[in-house]
Amino acid sequence: MRRLSGLLLAAGLSLAAGAASAHPHVWITATSELLYAADGTITGVRHAWTFDDMFSTYAVQGLESKTKGAYTREELEPLAQTNVESLKEYAYFTFARADGKKERFQEPVDYFLDYKDTVLTLHFTLPLKNPVKPKQLVLEVYDRSFFIDFKMAKDHPVKLVGAPAGCQMKLDRPGDGTATAQKLNEQTFMNGENTNFGAMFANKITVDCP
Repeated sequence: MRRLSGLLLAAGLSLAAGAASAHPHVWITATSELLYAADGTITGVRHAWTFDDMFSTYAVQGLESKTKGAYTREELEPLAQTNVESLKEYAYFTFARADGKKERFQEPVDYFLDYKDTVLTLHFTLPLKNPVKPKQLVLEVYDRSFFIDFKMAKDHPVKLVGAPAGCQMKLDRPGDGTATAQKLNEQTFMNGENTNFGAMFANKITVDCP
């Protein structure tokens, strides 16, 4: 029987199971890098997503390794592939607007998983379909269903790699709306306005360039 990976299971259950209790079941600590070309255009985003220890333990269950309790990048490769393939349906939980215009991403590249201190971290790069050079870029990272809780890392959460001089970055972290989420029952959570409930908990990165 094919074993589902962490993200695939989380993303699938967030819709298929109807998110019966409206609060996160998976927690991810994230860092993001905005990638710039030499001419100042933004070419993509590089993510590193660290899963919570409970979910990491679940995800590696039954995975063969030469060293007990340790996994090499090669041993984790099939799991990494399944993870990134599952992201497409959910827009990679990454949403970008350049000067107000919605931008789209190509499929992930340079992806891999590593396992350290009993937790898994998924690394991958999302190239923009059309590199852009906006005055303002807004990037949001979140799960629309709020099944997965994304929290930007406390230290060095966002980096601008190769950005033109004068670009300024601001990160707006979401407030704690867990209590509000728990008041929603399954019916209200999956219908109407609340189908995008997770937007309340988006990590919003704004980059302004001269």
